[in-house]
This record gives sequence, C-alpha cells and structure tokens, in this order.
Amino acid sequence: MDGSQNIPRRELAFLDERGGFSLTLKRNCSNSPAGFACACGALAVAALAIGTGFALAGAWLVLPFAGLEALALGAAFVLYARHAADYERIELGAGRLTVEVADAQRSARYELDARRVQVCVRNEHGVRVVLRGPKEELEVGRNLDAEARLRFAAELDKRLRI
Repeated sequence: MDGSQNIPRRELAFLDERGGFSLTLKRNCSNSPAGFACACGALAVAALAIGTGFALAGAWLVLPFAGLEALALGAAFVLYARHAADYERIELGAGRLTVEVADAQRSARYELDARRVQVCVRNEHGVRVVLRGPKEELEVGRNLDAEARLRFAAELDKRLRI
C-alpha cells in the first residue's frame, strides 16, 4: 500500500467574487519571524555562554568561533525573515487578470488581459506555471509544491476560459 494516500491534499481556496476570483498563495512558514528570532537568539546566547566558559577555563580560542556561530545564526534569521511574508495574489475580474507579487522587500503588480492570457506548464527544472500574455511572461505558483502547481494551473486555466 502506498503511504502517500494518507497525506491530506492541500486545497486551493479560490474566493469567488461576482464572476471572478481571488487567490492568495503564501509560503508555508511553520514559525513566525518573531519565534524564529527567539530561537536564534537563545542558540546564540547559549553558544556565547559556552564559549565564555571555555575562555575562562583557558581555551580562549573557542570564544571567536562561538562569535562566528552567533553571526551565522543572525544571518540565517535575516534570510528567513526577508522571505517569511512572500506571497502571490491572483485576481480575475472585469476581463483583467491581476497578479501581485511580494518577494523579500520588492513588490510588483501585473495586469493582463484575461482573454489573451495562456497558462503554460513547463517541466524543465521542476514544474513551473507561466502566464503568457502578448507582451510578457510571468511565473506564478512558486510557493506551491509540484502537485499543487499542476492543480493550480488546471483550475486557473479553467476559470480563464469561462
């Protein structure tokens, strides 16, 4: 028996609004930036305390490495926190497909003619969903796993053709 049958499927919550829809795709962050900061801070304090203890015992070379470990934990926190609030919001209404993308500190908004947009699925380096308009291409669904991307592409294509 295949163990993957017991894994619940994550449903995409398309919010229907007067003939259109709205969908927000976010990262699945298991810990908030504040919680992650507390964990990183506690680990950094513990590393520095242990390093200080060794330095007081005469092994002073441990302390600079404990400081490097604390800096590495700080860098990990910064990288995590920068992308914790990333999202993609896709809305269809009045013949326009609007895609709002927030990635780190950058935010961009794209408006496409819904009648002329094609939903393309590419399998070059993993499954990618690309919206192809007459003048531009836009990748969406980056915060989804491969299976959810395929379901998302099929549902978005179906709703664009209605």
